[in-house]
Amino acid sequence: MAVPVSQMWTVASYVLRQKVAGRKRYPLVLMLEPLFRCNLACAGCGKIQYPAHILKKDLSPEECFRAVDECGAPMVSIPGGEPLMHPRIHEIVAGLVAREKYIYLCTNALLLKEKIHLFKPSKYLTFSVHLDGNREEHDLAVCREGGYDIAVDAIKEALAHGFRVTTNTTLFDGADPKSVRAFFDSMMELGLEGMMLSPGYSYDKAPDQKHFLGRARTRRMFRAILSNRKPNWRFNLSPLFLEFLMGKRTYPCTPWGMPTYNVFGWQKPCYLLQDGYAETFAELLESTEWQNYGTESGNPACANCMVHSGYEASAVNETFSSIGGFLATVKATLFTRYRDEEALRVLEEPQAPVHPLIQIAPAGESLQGTGA
Repeated sequence: MAVPVSQMWTVASYVLRQKVAGRKRYPLVLMLEPLFRCNLACAGCGKIQYPAHILKKDLSPEECFRAVDECGAPMVSIPGGEPLMHPRIHEIVAGLVAREKYIYLCTNALLLKEKIHLFKPSKYLTFSVHLDGNREEHDLAVCREGGYDIAVDAIKEALAHGFRVTTNTTLFDGADPKSVRAFFDSMMELGLEGMMLSPGYSYDKAPDQKHFLGRARTRRMFRAILSNRKPNWRFNLSPLFLEFLMGKRTYPCTPWGMPTYNVFGWQKPCYLLQDGYAETFAELLESTEWQNYGTESGNPACANCMVHSGYEASAVNETFSSIGGFLATVKATLFTRYRDEEALRVLEEPQAPVHPLIQIAPAGESLQGTGA
């Protein structure tokens, strides 16, 4: 099972309480960014463009705890930047574990072996390691030679110490579905708890603007990847969100489902867009014009977005909104093969290389200043 029963029960009971209380908008996962600086310069990243004085800023543990308590979501994702570069990240994690929050610490794993002694294995803590495919694909995506091997070595170390570990994979136009499926096999052989997937979001300031997926291409690619599934593949995602990626379901965006708190405050409207900030979570909910976001809104910034931070909460909401949604989730959980002859034919199509012109830094070097 990709997610412990205790976590599933915590999330299910939380969502049901929101439904009983009649809340139409509620947070499912807090995206807590304690810093923006990073030791990589990934081609599709829009979080690395800040000036040096911003990259030097950190949220204190106390600021993180206030945001978590104010939001009340049962799960906390800690992206960045690279969270393991935060000098007090272990204190932040320990405080969230004490609050019994389920934490996904998102890391490129370059520092994981060095820092792992700072953490204790817990059912509440998962290292979510960023891997964008097998060795060649990943190293191209993160623009660093040797990044894949370091990450896999760190995964083995974390598993050996008894930590929960998942991978987090972002796919761009040109990704080879057959290679992605081989990557799934490799990750399952390592003994991971599960895998997370999302198409890339086209940040305006990302260095590579040529390889972001449109919606039709996203559905076609994920249909090829996720159909005819192997029984040992485990995904740490809502099964209805996976069907959404495959084009089997349509959902409105629910950006309120995964709100973001960072060094600027509560980010409007979501993790991916920056349309101002609120001082409190209540202000974020009340002052954001939610109707202006999502594909259905006509907002061009949302036109091709299908990422998990906007739509997985939509899928979870569907599960608990009706008997039909719940039964669809049960079916998608039990029957995961998705036989599809057309998807098999797509696997045999030639694929253009991902990021063919991106410069790759040699092992031990970075193309991006960290601002440290």
